[in-house]
Amino acid sequence: MGVIRTDEWLEQDFENVLSICKRMKKSFEDADEKEIFQFLYKKGLYKPSKFSKIDYHKLKKIRVWEKIDRFFHKYKKKWNGPDIPIYIFPIRKSINMNFQKTGISFKDKMILFLSPLEDDKEYEALFVHEYHHASRMNQLIKPLDEYTLLDSIIMEGLAEHAVLEYCGSEYLAKWCEYYSNKMIKNFWDFYLSKNLNIKLDNPMHDVLLYGMKQFPTMVGYACGFYLINEFKKKNHFSTKTFLDSPPERFLID
Repeated sequence: MGVIRTDEWLEQDFENVLSICKRMKKSFEDADEKEIFQFLYKKGLYKPSKFSKIDYHKLKKIRVWEKIDRFFHKYKKKWNGPDIPIYIFPIRKSINMNFQKTGISFKDKMILFLSPLEDDKEYEALFVHEYHHASRMNQLIKPLDEYTLLDSIIMEGLAEHAVLEYCGSEYLAKWCEYYSNKMIKNFWDFYLSKNLNIKLDNPMHDVLLYGMKQFPTMVGYACGFYLINEFKKKNHFSTKTFLDSPPERFLID
């Protein structure tokens, strides 16, 4: 599969986002175009405007679709990764959403929301993180409804260490440096360690993973990165070797 030419969809139907979402129905089981739009919009899908259209043309000019497709073939070969469709759209920019790039991955698809960037390595770092998710989900062979908070914490930690391995420390997400090791240990003890078996469909899963409400921002992500970092101190580590390792393997005493 690889990169779907959503640039051609955008050329035809940029203003009609529902029409674009309708083309994705084969990748979203039992969802209609309105449900797909609502889901994607929450994740970062563009809102039609002269500014988002300018971004689209810039993305096309710098050949983002071709670049992401090259990353796909590169890491599919490296990791024996899944052959999934990858959808690319301009990212929505607003007061509450100042990200330049973001994405979401599933076992059977990936969606990237991008803005024009000068450094291609920024795109590669996002791709590595998201495609690592898809690759790990395919290798674990575990039903989605059995995933727990521990699965998610380790998933995020491993994905960002893949960024570190293949792109370098300068491309790590900012949340990797939000907290000191001492703070993370406290967060783990007080907030996360007693809730590791919470399932994906439990509202507290996202609250703890992302650090919503009274919890520290991105606390689950930061703890995941820390756990893999500590594991690497005692083990010879590579992304490919530990791609399918159970999350419990990365817990420390």
